[in-house]
Amino acid sequence: MIEVKNITKIFNEGTNREVTILKDLSFTVKEKETFFLTGVSGSGKSTVLALIAGLYKPTSGDIIINGESMTKLSLKYASKFRRENIGIIFQSFNLIPTLTVMDNILLPTLPDMVDRRDRAMEMLENLHLTHRKNTLAKFLSGGEQQRVAIIRALINDPDVILADEPTANLDKGLSEKLLEYFSMMKDKTIIISTHDSFLLESGLADSRFDLKKV
Repeated sequence: MIEVKNITKIFNEGTNREVTILKDLSFTVKEKETFFLTGVSGSGKSTVLALIAGLYKPTSGDIIINGESMTKLSLKYASKFRRENIGIIFQSFNLIPTLTVMDNILLPTLPDMVDRRDRAMEMLENLHLTHRKNTLAKFLSGGEQQRVAIIRALINDPDVILADEPTANLDKGLSEKLLEYFSMMKDKTIIISTHDSFLLESGLADSRFDLKKV
């Protein structure tokens, strides 16, 4: 279960560039639920996912994942918790351009020295990227980068998956393949931020929360 409790997030607090992105936000995502986070551009969807992932801390409030308060974890332990429990599909991909596709995918496995190359190859085949496994990330198209980011997020078989606009750079066929992937993950807790009508009308979501712009 993921509990977002009275979260406020202010960037550049105390300066003339101060901006409040989220204010007193609360919602709960049940275990093994697929949850859609919707809202207009600028409503804070990406910020919510980053806070849940522990990439930075809220100004006030708390986020609890399976009984663990993300706001109280040290940076070191938050990183370990995230690596072991959370897969993140970033909207901006966050690939290392000078590494190959395969090396980017296997990065999350390095700290624990787990060999997941076979799993990576299976997912590369499913998302039609096998021929790109040795290509440097900087030579990939936007859609190819998105697919690599998806595989990297799933490589450690995390219990929680956070996906920020995962179909944004995919064509209809690949969006359908990703939907099939998500539909098979009945044992995962999945939060997807999206405004894609294909996903919204797919019936994938067990529940949905619409963010309002502050």
